[in-house]
Amino acid sequence: MTHPPLSRALILLMATATGLAVASNYYAQPLLHSIAEYFGLSTASAGSIVIAAQLSYGAGLLLLAPLGDLFEQRRLIVSMIAIATAGLLISAFSPSLPWLILGTVLTGLFSVVAQILVPMAAALSAPDQRGRAVGTLMTGLLLGILLARTAAGFMTELGGWRSIYLLAAGLMAVCAIALYRKLPEHHQHAGLRYPALIASVFRLFVDEPVLRLRSLLGLLSFCLFALFWTPLAFLLAREPYQYSDGVIGLFGLAGAAGALSANWAGRLADRGKGSLGTTVGLVILLLSWVPLGFAQHSLVALLVGVLLLDLAVQLVHVSNQNAVIALKPEARTRLNAGYITCYFIGGAIGSLLGTQLFQRYGWMGIVVAGLVIGAVALAAWGVAERRRSRGKAELSGVAR
Repeated sequence: MTHPPLSRALILLMATATGLAVASNYYAQPLLHSIAEYFGLSTASAGSIVIAAQLSYGAGLLLLAPLGDLFEQRRLIVSMIAIATAGLLISAFSPSLPWLILGTVLTGLFSVVAQILVPMAAALSAPDQRGRAVGTLMTGLLLGILLARTAAGFMTELGGWRSIYLLAAGLMAVCAIALYRKLPEHHQHAGLRYPALIASVFRLFVDEPVLRLRSLLGLLSFCLFALFWTPLAFLLAREPYQYSDGVIGLFGLAGAAGALSANWAGRLADRGKGSLGTTVGLVILLLSWVPLGFAQHSLVALLVGVLLLDLAVQLVHVSNQNAVIALKPEARTRLNAGYITCYFIGGAIGSLLGTQLFQRYGWMGIVVAGLVIGAVALAAWGVAERRRSRGKAELSGVAR
């Protein structure tokens, strides 16, 4: 079945849905100290909410996102949003930490609908507009992650920490109805049964070195993202800042400016310059930890570091994703699922490191870990680029 190219309005709707779905996993981050006080938890125990969100999202990417290559995608997308909404309602009314984690896990599993929307947008876009469409949806995704913090802080000031979950559930329900009415039916069957479909994701890692490299870079970059954002609420709630939940949430606005780099990265990919976007992103990612080293005492340094970090993560991520989904058009959903699974495993590792390092070594423990991981990511890319250049030179010599 052929469809007309996606309209700008529909791409924006899909980007909104992507942002809302992924935002569902991040509302707790600026509220961790408030939730910890409400349930009487330690820093590490409160951090388990974020870790549960990241791990369940990773599991959903591996086990549920490939269903986009098996079932009709519009119906699948709407169903998954409905179940994620139920998870938000469980979180809103949770009487204890286990119930909150249950709601978080259910939402995390089914909010991977975002990673069915992205390859669907790529499949339904004209070839010369594909990078821009993916960049727009990824802008929605990162804005969802970052503005979730702002919305959570604002709503907590108005009605307590549970209110953001109720608002999010309502918005997700409205979005599901809009997508059901506006999305075209789209079915791209992989010709595989479910067990073989999941196994094929692992096979793609064996067959595609680009997928392996980009997945490693994605893992490391999102590890750094979570390493910073997970303990930030605890830093800002202490002296010299002592900010409220509402003010802490506003820091998402500083990072949101970095999300605007997604369209630029998409345009670079459309022009065949995705490697440049990756290189620039990894360099900025490492350098962002220099101002963040002064974040304990300087608000300006903190804001500069947030902007650089989020801009860099988005540059790397969009460049990675465009490179991955271009490998095999018939397997876009599975390629994307494999890559994003690694991406959010990195987020879970970063969240775990963030809570543990902050509890034991304070903010400087976070900064040292960030510098080390950033250097490893840049070194891995440098080695891969040298090998690629050497391979091109050898092929050119053989051709002569």
